[in-house]
Amino acid sequence: MSTTMPTAFPGPAPVPLIPESAPFTVAQRAWLNGFLAGLYGGAAEGATNAPAAPPAPAEDFPWHDPSLDLDERLALAEGRPLPRRLMAAMAQLDCGQCGYLCQTYSEALATGAETSTGLCVPGAKPTQKVLKAILAETPAPVAAAVTVPVVAKPRGLPVPVLSATRLTGAGSEKDVRHVVIDLAGSGLTYEPGDSLSLACPNDPALVEAVMAALHAEPTTPVRAGSVETTLRAALTEALDIARPLDRTLDLLAGAATHPPHAAALRKLADGDDGATPEDADLLDLLVAFPSARPPLQALLDSLPSLKPRLYSIASSQAAVGERVELCVGVVRDTRRGRARDGVASCHLAYRATPDTPLRADIQVSHFRLPTDAATPIIMVGPGTGIAPFRAFLQHRAARGDKGRSWLFFGDRRSATDFLFQPEIEAWRKAGTLSRVSLAWSRDGATKDYVQHRMAEDAADLWRWLQDGAHFYVCGDAMRMAKDVDAALRGVAQSEGGMNADQARDWIVALARQGRYQRDVY
Repeated sequence: MSTTMPTAFPGPAPVPLIPESAPFTVAQRAWLNGFLAGLYGGAAEGATNAPAAPPAPAEDFPWHDPSLDLDERLALAEGRPLPRRLMAAMAQLDCGQCGYLCQTYSEALATGAETSTGLCVPGAKPTQKVLKAILAETPAPVAAAVTVPVVAKPRGLPVPVLSATRLTGAGSEKDVRHVVIDLAGSGLTYEPGDSLSLACPNDPALVEAVMAALHAEPTTPVRAGSVETTLRAALTEALDIARPLDRTLDLLAGAATHPPHAAALRKLADGDDGATPEDADLLDLLVAFPSARPPLQALLDSLPSLKPRLYSIASSQAAVGERVELCVGVVRDTRRGRARDGVASCHLAYRATPDTPLRADIQVSHFRLPTDAATPIIMVGPGTGIAPFRAFLQHRAARGDKGRSWLFFGDRRSATDFLFQPEIEAWRKAGTLSRVSLAWSRDGATKDYVQHRMAEDAADLWRWLQDGAHFYVCGDAMRMAKDVDAALRGVAQSEGGMNADQARDWIVALARQGRYQRDVY
């Protein structure tokens, strides 16, 4: 999910489907449906009322698919220009956590406008290592000036957090919160499938510890980007201190007066395996390397800006009015004897109050219910991936829609991790939800996941899809979404009689028709 969306265009004309009664085999019908999707999708996209020169062909980015492994993406981009080879190393999610899209981040690296190779959060260390290797083979131009954090004026509108109640039961290894935010007076509106962009401050305790390690006064005048402020305000509201960049590590290495400190910091900057401290935040670095103390302003300039977090909305305004609700998994662990808190999730769970509004905005999404309420929908959303599907079902219940709907949900244990269980059971009883398939990975001797339920129900899934059902996936891109995609291809092969290539083309056809949509991160 990205923080920048492409310009919206009118949707394509409806794509015709070959009916089941037509004299074709299942595989032939699937192939023809894919052909029609490509034909009608292309015609609608290039349609115009006046004669015009043929449009220039769009550049093909075959590696821009998070379901592909890193090696596969790099192979697809081999021989392409530097920006495209760099782009193939990204995680391909366009999640916006780096402040770019995958394409624009790679182009900024290629031109030298961006110097940090460690911005891709979902790609993490594997992406960073490949980016460094590619740039070492073909060095990027040196940027005209040192890159400093771009700290824009606060975006979004102030909204108070009303509550953050726990959804998971006592004994669960997870802490998942049902967060309710008041939109009254903000003017913000949303549709089911949209996301909420939420700006949260850093943990005050972490900020205090960083200032103490720097032996700096909180009221010290500093700049955060081009904004004049105090050190405490910069570290609290403007700069990301949980995830220093490789340029921060390079700066610390250059300032270190103790040679072993400098060497260790350079290993960290290069992403060397075994370099310590692993997954370090700024405080870790300041504690581990006390001889590394660059000028304060230079250190601040090396840090990334603190960016808003995006959350899939878990409510429909048709049901909740001027509110927005989220399903937030609290990120908290312990490393090197110190608690590490997710910036936004822990603020929402432990520190947010109605008296301290947060700045919010709506991220409009492509993730949408069918325009025809009678169209069947299949929703796969384990864990917090349930969020947009709660919004879908809440919306359909509020409107009285009775189209068939099928939810695949799962988590660790049914007794403690069945999120929104009372609502799901009520929707099932009322007919808003036609079918529920559940998978609990820790309840039995074997680990059951949603893709296993899909394989067990392959025949029924195939029938729903042949009836025109829309298929939705929300959740973890690196593992779950890949497994669900593989399971869907398996359904096409086992029930549709397709080979692997035909199943892949069928999946592409579903996506082109808007019938296969993913909200993954």
